[in-house]
This record gives sequence, structure tokens and C-alpha cells, in this order.
Amino acid sequence: MLFGKLLPREGNFFEMFNQHADRIVEAARAFEQLVAHYGDLNLREKYGQDVDNAEAAADRVTHEVNKAVHKTFITPIDREQIHSLINTMDDVADLIQDSAETMTLYDVRHMTEEITRLTDLSVKCCERLRDAIKLLDKLADPATAEAALKTCEEIDRLESDADRVLRSAMSKLFREEPDVRELIKLKAIYELLETITDKCEDVANLIEGIVLENS
Repeated sequence: MLFGKLLPREGNFFEMFNQHADRIVEAARAFEQLVAHYGDLNLREKYGQDVDNAEAAADRVTHEVNKAVHKTFITPIDREQIHSLINTMDDVADLIQDSAETMTLYDVRHMTEEITRLTDLSVKCCERLRDAIKLLDKLADPATAEAALKTCEEIDRLESDADRVLRSAMSKLFREEPDVRELIKLKAIYELLETITDKCEDVANLIEGIVLENS
């Protein structure tokens, strides 16, 4: 019995999940501001740095979670679920940073309506992701578990909306953009932004599995 008491238990995994989710939303909102102020080089640089800072903070949380998994004897949910969840969440933060960096590297001339719409959907997905993550430590309550599942369904719907925007954007791009280089740039940006919502859906699927197994 004494041996069991001395072993590390639980840890603060849910708190770290929440911290990471907050950094994802910070990165997404900073990217949204980058898009909104793209024509102002100083603001573009400022918000780009904000994205980088949020992503770096998310990386640190990911490292702490993965380290804690190895040091904790009894975890609140399955170890593989913890590992998959935090690393897939980190993929979301990475994709947001990749989107900001790609715009700079490709020297995109201007923001299109489609970039704005996909960015808005990405931010909403990230916010819903955070909302779902914050419910994970209360899954013993049936109402909370149900709320988490409904939030995951919202993420699925937002991802479907992003799919439709992407298809429409591609059709318009190939019909109306005369500059081949600009077409290639915008195509890459559109696909990258839609991938953010795809990855949020992957997180939602993991959350659904955790809810169903632990509620």
C-alpha cells in the first residue's frame, strides 16, 4: 500500500491540455489578425510573431505532457489517448504557424475573400476545440459528456463548411486567376488553411473516443 502511495498519480494532464488549447486559440486569433491587416507590413510582422510565440508555447506544453506520461504511474485516461491527443493538438498549432510562414515565403500579394472565410472557419474550429478540451476532466457528469460530444459535432460541421469553401475557392481560382504563379501560391494557402480544420476534426474524433470510453 505504501508503495502505491509513493508512485506518481494523475498528474495535471487536463490542466496542460487546457493550456495547450488556449495557445492554439491564441495562435489562430493572431493569424486572423495577420490576415485582416495583411496590407500593413508592420502589423503583419507583429501578428506573425504572435503566432510564432503561441506555437512555441504550445510546443513547450506538448513536451511537458509527453514527459509527464513517462513519469506518471496512474494516468487519468489511457496513455495512448494522452499521447495521441496532445500531439494531434500540437499539429493544429504547427499548421497555423505554417500558414503564416507560407504567406510570407510565397509573398502572396493580397488576401482573398476565400482566405478570410477559411481563416474564420479555422478560428471557430480552434475555439470549439478548446471548449471541448475544457470538459474532459468532468466526464463523470453525463451532461458534461454530452456537451463535449455536441461540441465535437460542431467541429465536424465547421470542417465540412471549410471543405465546401475550399472546393468553391479552387473552382474560382482556376477560372479567374490569370497569373499562374499567384494561382500556385493561393492554391497552397487554401489547402493549408483547410488542413487546419481537418486536424481540428482529428482532435474532435480523439475527444469523442475519450468521452465514450470514460463517461
